[in-house]
Amino acid sequence: MAAKPIYRVVFHQQEEVWELYAREIFQSDLWGFIEVEEFVFEDASRLVVDPSADKLRLTFEGVIRSYLPLNAIVRIDEVERGGTPRAVKSDGRVAEFPRPFSPPPPAER
Repeated sequence: MAAKPIYRVVFHQQEEVWELYAREIFQSDLWGFIEVEEFVFEDASRLVVDPSADKLRLTFEGVIRSYLPLNAIVRIDEVERGGTPRAVKSDGRVAEFPRPFSPPPPAER
């Protein structure tokens, strides 16, 4: 049986750009959101721990599923293996794409 793919999800979060790895990602039933499940983190018992990776690991500890707004997503990549999650301060050069979200027509609700 083939191993589940791993996805790298890069998104804006309060003045920072976060990069996470997950095994499940799909469009949510909540309109305008992406669901991210089965987060992949490196072993926390390593001798050297990156503070931003540790911050993300603690933030998502115990989280089963996360809903990310579409307009916060920078990119999603399918990767061969997980990497180190990180949170970096946004220097303002990468911006969310401003667009109004209108609800779907009544027939589709």
